[in-house]
Amino acid sequence: MSLISPSVCPVLTISPSLFLGMKNGVKGESGASDDELMSDVLSHYSSTSETASVLEDGTGTAFRGEQVDELTAQEETEDKLKQCIDNLMDKSAKTRLAGLESLRQAFSSKMLYDFLTERRLTISDCLERSLKKGGAEEQAAAATVFALLCIQLGGGDESEEGFKMLRPILTAILIDSSASIAARQSCARALGMCCYVSAAEDGEDLIKSLALLENVFMSSYPNREGTLPTPKPGSPGLHNAALQAWSLLVTLCPASRLTVLLDLHLPKLQACLESSDVNYRITVGETIALLVELGRDIDEVEDSEGLCRCLKGLATDGNKHRAKNDRRKQRSIFREVLHYIENEDFTEERIRFGVESVYIDSWMRRRIYDAFKEIMESGVRHHLQFNPLLRDIFGLGPPLILDAAVKVNKISRFEKHLFNSAAFKARTKQRSKVRDKRADVM
Repeated sequence: MSLISPSVCPVLTISPSLFLGMKNGVKGESGASDDELMSDVLSHYSSTSETASVLEDGTGTAFRGEQVDELTAQEETEDKLKQCIDNLMDKSAKTRLAGLESLRQAFSSKMLYDFLTERRLTISDCLERSLKKGGAEEQAAAATVFALLCIQLGGGDESEEGFKMLRPILTAILIDSSASIAARQSCARALGMCCYVSAAEDGEDLIKSLALLENVFMSSYPNREGTLPTPKPGSPGLHNAALQAWSLLVTLCPASRLTVLLDLHLPKLQACLESSDVNYRITVGETIALLVELGRDIDEVEDSEGLCRCLKGLATDGNKHRAKNDRRKQRSIFREVLHYIENEDFTEERIRFGVESVYIDSWMRRRIYDAFKEIMESGVRHHLQFNPLLRDIFGLGPPLILDAAVKVNKISRFEKHLFNSAAFKARTKQRSKVRDKRADVM
């Protein structure tokens, strides 16, 4: 028995009768030697011991080591974030910009609710200073970080408090024609996202934000003679950002307000399909599809024959004076828009994250997802997995706690689709009730 090292198997004892039994069994019949049998037994018990060490409970050394590693990584992350916040107060614009960029990356890729709740006022003060006194690049970065801060805080009282604090500054930059186009674009997106997240239940804030964004992109509308204005340098990008933010907020409007918006904007937006900027044309087309979808929900859709003729032209556009990639991108989007207008059939998209998926099965759902993706970029999948706000918006329920068994036994795509669809419909009904409550305010 001295052959068995205690370091390999400290509790192992092997009776001599074990080997006698094995000699008369399969191994004995095959003519295996005693040395081979001993080797097999040692191999078996060594494997068992290794497996047991992996499956130790929470008191096991391996598990404790993982906990220590996670705690150390969290402390290091928080120390870096504290330094980034300190950098926002530095005299050097370059240092402040670096701090803003680091915060943008961290807010996009991690969930930091506890850390940020304690420091939200300090961060908001720093962002306010950057928006008021910083240059164009710093203003644009600060607006984006503020939108991410609202998403991190989850749309509660903390987020609403920050929005009320910074909304006047975002508004001032957005309507300032002398301000940088990049800063105004970033402020438009931040205004739309922060209002969607923080003031969804406040009809007055919603109306004010819609009106501000309308004033920006309506300058692209045709004049009384039906002629589109000649765009100024950078204005299509600004109009594009404002229209996207506006269409996000439209998804919150009650039926009474939607009727007014459809009558006012659908004819004008149809004329903007002739815009010289491909990205703006595409955003206009997607916004039209969204408005038609919302209008159909409340039986407010008029004859779309003229609109379909216009869309067919864009879906088959072969003008050589337009870049090949622009033509391809435009045709793809407008084929989807035309297909929906004619057949009320949306091309479903599946977004995977972890072991879950979310199904984008309507223009409203796509606009909401795209809005978060524009702000968080690739981090949107992490937030879909762990951020309670996004999981609530897309009807995913509380964040999942996964173990090895769950990862192996994934539910089928069809089951997940049914679950997501049912959850989204339930959420839509709930939000419709809220819309009705806001109807008097609107």
